[in-house]
Amino acid sequence: MSDLIVESTDTPRQSVHATAVVLGEAGVLIRGSSGSGKSRLAFALIEAAEHAGLFARLIGDDRIGVELKAGRLIARGHPLILGKIESRGQGILEVPFLPAAVLRLVVDLADAGAPIPRYPEPDQDQVTVAGANLPCLTLRQDAAASDLARAVLANLRQRHQLPSLSRFR
Repeated sequence: MSDLIVESTDTPRQSVHATAVVLGEAGVLIRGSSGSGKSRLAFALIEAAEHAGLFARLIGDDRIGVELKAGRLIARGHPLILGKIESRGQGILEVPFLPAAVLRLVVDLADAGAPIPRYPEPDQDQVTVAGANLPCLTLRQDAAASDLARAVLANLRQRHQLPSLSRFR
């Protein structure tokens, strides 16, 4: 059922510049350059998932620890900023959070104007993080956050990581 493919034994914890959320039971790691909209997408994903009746929480913002444990890639928020997320123009906000989740998808936010293939080659839709291959969805950072959230939720649903989201359509 899982798209996680283990390439090696458990690895030490690594820190990545990213934001992570959990939607249902699926952890999503959002990567991108500074100011690319990682936090904005996290807010949009949480709102869209909750609107669809799904459990959704922030795992962490800005610094995410990842480690391979027992064949699963675990994401953890940084202990000093658990439950805190930056909202540009509003500052640091406190939100409900979950301290860890099993990652099921990586979302890469590409720079505006970067070419994104409409139909990625089989090797282009996977990424290795801390020794584990995960599905990867590349999206343009300049799209509306609500559109990006719909794309992420549809991708998770297609991979059978989320129940049907008929209320979201």
